[in-house]
Amino acid sequence: MIGLKPAAALLAATAIAAPFALAANGPARAVQIQSQSQSAGLTGLWDATVNVEGTLIPFKLQLAQDGSGVRGVFFDGERPINPSNRGSFQAGRLQLAFDSYATRLDARLQNGALRGTYASPTLTYAIEARPARPVVYGKGPGIAGDWLIANPNSKSEKAWRLIVQQKADRTYATILRVDGDTGTLSGGFQNGLYRLSRYAGERPGLLEMSPQKDGSLDIRLVDDDFGKQMLKAYRPDMAAKRGVALPADPARFTGVKDKNEPFRFAAKDFAGKTVTNADPRFKDKVVLVNIMGSWCPNCHDEAPFMEALYKKYHSKGLEIVALDFEKPDQLPNPWRIKAFIKKYGLTYTVLLAGDRANVLKVLPQTVNLKAWPTTFFLGRDGKVKIVHVGFTSPGSGAHDARLKAEITREVEGLLAQKG
Repeated sequence: MIGLKPAAALLAATAIAAPFALAANGPARAVQIQSQSQSAGLTGLWDATVNVEGTLIPFKLQLAQDGSGVRGVFFDGERPINPSNRGSFQAGRLQLAFDSYATRLDARLQNGALRGTYASPTLTYAIEARPARPVVYGKGPGIAGDWLIANPNSKSEKAWRLIVQQKADRTYATILRVDGDTGTLSGGFQNGLYRLSRYAGERPGLLEMSPQKDGSLDIRLVDDDFGKQMLKAYRPDMAAKRGVALPADPARFTGVKDKNEPFRFAAKDFAGKTVTNADPRFKDKVVLVNIMGSWCPNCHDEAPFMEALYKKYHSKGLEIVALDFEKPDQLPNPWRIKAFIKKYGLTYTVLLAGDRANVLKVLPQTVNLKAWPTTFFLGRDGKVKIVHVGFTSPGSGAHDARLKAEITREVEGLLAQKG
């Protein structure tokens, strides 16, 4: 169980001015959350399930109650993630707001169970909650390490990477795609297969892996991006023999039409002023142009790393400008990106670039810009030198460490070059 600070203090420290009530006009999907009885209060660890296309996906939720104030935290594997900004529990009604995702949990405690909804402006999940119970998993065959999954899709990918870690009776996995990974799914071996799941207020996923005699894995995957899929995973050497293509290279996936031209952009800041690549703040600087959105889970993974880069190298000539592309509901009042900025303490430039559907109109110089986040590395001459697509989370293990080290080396190399 994860220890939390007193809820009232945390709520006061993180509260921001943003709408609390959200429209729940999207398609309804069932969610079940296991919680505690009213006499025991809300504080504690809860088991949960979210229904994606008729499949229940388990996850955990931690609540900490202090009087009428409540704080909720989701989990990525064993790591607490996406804390609520504020919450209340009055007259049997629990309300939690998660501003950086523009979502709200609203449920009532009745007969020892919480029932209600988890909603964004475009999607509503029904919820039910009961107390968490300890789970003991069986001992299955070792499957730790990297695997390849053949899966041609609309993003021009031909394969994904499956990364599995095992600790005692617990198993953790993530699927690494060109735009980043799925977060850490966790679980263990039961009834002849590994069953792992994840939901942290975003990226619901269920991964069932059945080891086969030939050393492969039969996989059933359910998630909100690709629906239900039956897949096959092979160790890299076996995948090569079977003709499985390598996953897309994030450093070669997206490009620009002419590298000899300066990379141009124009977007408004929060004061309504248009900022372009010709702004004096970018002159003779190494500039990372980060294509992102507050709705994008992998952008949430990336933001703390970007801020750390900016703090370390800004005095040496690094600028970062995030071009924020939002969903239409956020365009009149972009409070979600403001919550995103506050959540991660961002001090680099963030500009409002408009509707994400118009990204190619805003950035016509790009080629194959299909994934969020994508970052264009500009040299001191304003021209694109490197492009990186996607971003990993700690669930990708060594791949996450290598990506961060690679980006750091590339920034240092560009800073060392003369203007």
